[in-house]
Amino acid sequence: MTDTVVATEELRLRRELAAVYRLVAHFGMTDLIFTHISLRLPGPEPRFLINPYGLLFEEITASNLVVVDPHGMPVGDTGALVNPAGFVIHGAIHAARPDAHCVLHTHTRAGCAVAATTDGLLPVNQMSMEFYDRVAYHDYEGVALSLDEQTRLVTDLGDKPVMILRNHGLLTVGSTPAQAFLRMFYLNRACEIQVTAAATGPLVLPPPEVCERSARQLTGTDTGDDFVDPGADLAWAAMLRLLDRIAPGYAD
Repeated sequence: MTDTVVATEELRLRRELAAVYRLVAHFGMTDLIFTHISLRLPGPEPRFLINPYGLLFEEITASNLVVVDPHGMPVGDTGALVNPAGFVIHGAIHAARPDAHCVLHTHTRAGCAVAATTDGLLPVNQMSMEFYDRVAYHDYEGVALSLDEQTRLVTDLGDKPVMILRNHGLLTVGSTPAQAFLRMFYLNRACEIQVTAAATGPLVLPPPEVCERSARQLTGTDTGDDFVDPGADLAWAAMLRLLDRIAPGYAD
């Protein structure tokens, strides 16, 4: 790609990642200035976008995202701060998973609650069926400040699209920021439903074969159904229209 094409693509990706930060804030999935969403940039050298440490997610724009190297160090003399714990997890996943262009991590109340349970995520509702037998788990080792944890983390993640960090929170990966966001939205919603359902009485769980079929339907796997739902693309377009109304500055 020419320098002009690379610059144009980087601007598009900056705007898409900034949109995800704003949406995570809008839907109440933030933890003040903590947690992160990172994105691999195009080009011959491995570079990534991440939030500047200290800004709320509602303050993130396309232009204030920070470019970092594979070690999480800012590229160039930007003067921006990056949380060292933020890229320990993200950098390891980007390196191990070429398909994980975007990595999204949250500490939501429901996500942390389910992460503290023995059973983890259960197939309680259609929201959770997307992740049936597709959730990785990583045991808590303390605040992610040690590079030594990276090997164990990526081994635990394997090829799964989402991971529950026990006693910690939720993590999703995606080939695009949009995919990582939609996975997180529904993973967190599945956790909310599970927490609510568990508080009301015994849970009813569908049989495994129904759960697996539902998961294949919801992930776009061919199940021989009569219809194919293009909902993911439509949902992301709707999210961008929402931001254009409530937070148009994200693209600046």
